[in-house]
Amino acid sequence: MTVRAAVVLAAGEGTRLRPLTRNRPKPMLPAADRPILEHVFDALIGAGIERLHVVVGYKRDRVQDHFGPTYRNVPVNYVAQDKQLGSGHALLRAREAVSGEDGFLVVNGDQVIERQMVADVLDAFEEDDGNATLAVTEQADVSHYGAVVMDGDRVVELAEKPETDDYRLLNAGVYAFDPTIFDAIEETPRVQGELALTDTLVDLIDADALVRGVVTEELWEDATYPWDLLDVSQDLLLHGRVTEPEREESVWVADSATVHDDATLQAPVVVGPDTEVRPGAVVGPYTALGRNATVGANAVVARSVLDTDTRVGPNATLLDCVTGQGVVLGADATVPGGPGDVRVGDTVFEDQRLGAVLADRVRAEGDASFAPGTLVGPSAHLRTGVTVSENISEHADVYR
Repeated sequence: MTVRAAVVLAAGEGTRLRPLTRNRPKPMLPAADRPILEHVFDALIGAGIERLHVVVGYKRDRVQDHFGPTYRNVPVNYVAQDKQLGSGHALLRAREAVSGEDGFLVVNGDQVIERQMVADVLDAFEEDDGNATLAVTEQADVSHYGAVVMDGDRVVELAEKPETDDYRLLNAGVYAFDPTIFDAIEETPRVQGELALTDTLVDLIDADALVRGVVTEELWEDATYPWDLLDVSQDLLLHGRVTEPEREESVWVADSATVHDDATLQAPVVVGPDTEVRPGAVVGPYTALGRNATVGANAVVARSVLDTDTRVGPNATLLDCVTGQGVVLGADATVPGGPGDVRVGDTVFEDQRLGAVLADRVRAEGDASFAPGTLVGPSAHLRTGVTVSENISEHADVYR
């Protein structure tokens, strides 16, 4: 059997990544120089996939407007999941889209994967009479994900978010199935109204169905919390997983970018299209500048991810910083870097390497400063000289 279609699950929000996901879904957050979902599409196409079926839901227009009907000349079909009721429910929504396929891939659209990982799953599935197959990777910490236990190449246990550190193999979220998976999903009991694909796999394993695992050492990246975006981009830069031309070793600069002769780029660093780095600025290491960003004269940006249309004023200093789209930071703004305590919802995570997160369209006037670990919601306005020492809500107007 030859597999040429993939279902990409990209309907979720990513609530633990707020405020960055307030206006777009997690798959559209930046991983180095481009959205996570672009990395996923590239891996699939690189492995020979010719038809992409994308399940969209939360802020679906952000996905559809970005990619349109094709990506790299491969057709992209969108399937709506109006209510996010689990990964199994999302896959069921794509049943009609893949009705003519003998087999197909299913991948999570919010985790960075590589072509070879996809190719390994395809090869195993096609050579093994179409038994359910999933990618497995070894990780030091699998507590936030699905752990896997194998006997040879057979999966004998899946443990979702295990509470012990006895597990080292992780379910990488790359699957190959034949159409019988849909009937299995429909027979799976819902848990609190949701239908998880992993629950279906557990039921198959418990019924002695053959579920194979393909262990791979390929790059796999996921961001669960805002500070994880810094680690994801750092790893992608270290592995050279960027699309811009390499000007010198580990320094990638788009052809349409402008970097002043008196500016300094410290590897590894990527500068996106139409971005400007002005005189005396120092950018890098471990920094990704998105499309149409500006780094002002004598500013310093290191270990940071600046998304599309971010403006950094002169003499600003940004360390361990993540910005959304359309963020404006005035002259002398200061993000001194982590570690810091980060409050996500009702939980405080201590000593995380995060300077600050500034969500879409935050505007900070001159001489603003940010305590380590602060999160600033979309469209907040910080007046001149403000010191941010706690999380700032959406649309807040903060005076000194």
